[in-house]
Amino acid sequence: MTPLLSVPVAADFVAPTVDYVAVLPMLIVFGAAIVAVLVEAFAPRASRFSIQVGVALVGLIAALGAVGKLIVDGTRVETAGIPAADGTLAASIVIDGPAIFLQGTILALSILAVLTMTERSTDGGAFTPQASAVPGSPGEGAARRVGLVQSEVFPLMLFSVGGMLMFPASNDLLTMFVALEVFSLPLYLLCGLARRRRLLSQEASLKYFLLGAFSSAFFLYGAALLYGFAESVRLADIAAAITGTGRPAVVGQDGLLLLGIALLAVGLLFKVGAAPFHIWTPDVYQGAPTPVTGFMAACTKVAAFGAMLRVVYVALPGARWDFMPALWGVAILTMVVGSVIAIVQTDVKRMLAYSSIAHAGFLMTGVLAIDKIGISGVLFYLFVYGFTTIGAFALVSLVRDAGEDGVGGEATHLSQWAGLGKRHPMAAGAFTLFLLAMAGIPLTSGFMGKYAVFSAAVSNGAWVLALIGVLASAVAAFFYVRVIVLMYFSEPSGSASVVATPGVGTLFAILLSVVVTIVLGIAPTVLFGPAEAASLFLP
Repeated sequence: MTPLLSVPVAADFVAPTVDYVAVLPMLIVFGAAIVAVLVEAFAPRASRFSIQVGVALVGLIAALGAVGKLIVDGTRVETAGIPAADGTLAASIVIDGPAIFLQGTILALSILAVLTMTERSTDGGAFTPQASAVPGSPGEGAARRVGLVQSEVFPLMLFSVGGMLMFPASNDLLTMFVALEVFSLPLYLLCGLARRRRLLSQEASLKYFLLGAFSSAFFLYGAALLYGFAESVRLADIAAAITGTGRPAVVGQDGLLLLGIALLAVGLLFKVGAAPFHIWTPDVYQGAPTPVTGFMAACTKVAAFGAMLRVVYVALPGARWDFMPALWGVAILTMVVGSVIAIVQTDVKRMLAYSSIAHAGFLMTGVLAIDKIGISGVLFYLFVYGFTTIGAFALVSLVRDAGEDGVGGEATHLSQWAGLGKRHPMAAGAFTLFLLAMAGIPLTSGFMGKYAVFSAAVSNGAWVLALIGVLASAVAAFFYVRVIVLMYFSEPSGSASVVATPGVGTLFAILLSVVVTIVLGIAPTVLFGPAEAASLFLP
């Protein structure tokens, strides 16, 4: 018998190919997150917050620059780019057109989210402590800055962003699961950081954690069943096992395939907030600190839909007639639930939560188009929806009760928004623009986003799905317009609200969101071209 130690196992080992330039955006973000952890551990408390903001912004901007380099290089967004067998990190990560577009979108939105987290506040609904410094003391102004005490929000956010960058670029189910956990776990903690609404925030965090753990278990079990079917977790190998391309077709194991797809879909649909897996969304949106809610609502949806696109278009195109009827039902239910239940909401953040559920249904119409037009439509929609969402939640964080010092806690009840247009016309005007964009009113980016996904559905015969989407949009317009009427044509009743003077970061985030919403509504080809050029998945 040959001794175990003499077996030449090293000769059989093939080192994985690593394209460091391709994964540079993720490396930069994870590196910045590690630096932020060290800052949190060793930096003086008085300067910790400012350093954390600087580290987060420098890391995200540098990562966005690395994405720009990938776009300029061009070799990774064409069919002749990285071959499937030689993809970066042993083909577990593929940097193709959709991955680069989605990573750029996530990084741009994350930068705006960091800027909204630098806002000065006294409401404690964000990150300030409940007890501020003694009035008139030297530390009073510092203690009232959002995030000073809980500056760990920034390393948590950076780790989450790193996972989001990896999620839509994952080329096998195991890597996708790791990315899912990397960006989800920090979010569970971020949702529980509100101080004034401590119980509500911690309840939201616990609900999100428990339901998220269940959905992750479904995803992992689905991946295991698909491995049993295809003997591989690679997306291209699963597609080959379904169609028989490059290997004999798998016969007699359709049960593994269908059940695996169903369980995998549960994990993905939970993250996009589709019905009936949306139960967590209203409570988490309401309980989480508003800047975190904006970050989560925009970036999580971009990453989750990116991963869904990759699974549907790379791994499961041969089984689409098996899963499309079920996803049709989910898309219709999501649009109806989000649009109808939002009508009866009296809290602005819960209303925007159900709005995000409805938008998940609209986005699914583009996913189900199953062609290049559908991919480009979804990419365009995700970009414009992200900027609109960041801007809307940034404004929500500024509308507050009139406390003893003129600025109290966040005013999220709709009755507190009555007459806001007369007292603060600029803030009300910007929020009106974002609401009209979410409603899909022409000359806004939201209209062009809906047009992109609905036209893709119609061109592929799914006109019934597009028709239901249009009707759901009409219903959704009611609760958007109701808020506008309340702000401009109603008199304040009870406690009046005020708009806090925004800091430079929040003001920049709102203004940029306004510009993007208007420009892409008037000249959508500015983004349609890049989205169409990026709508090609590599196997």
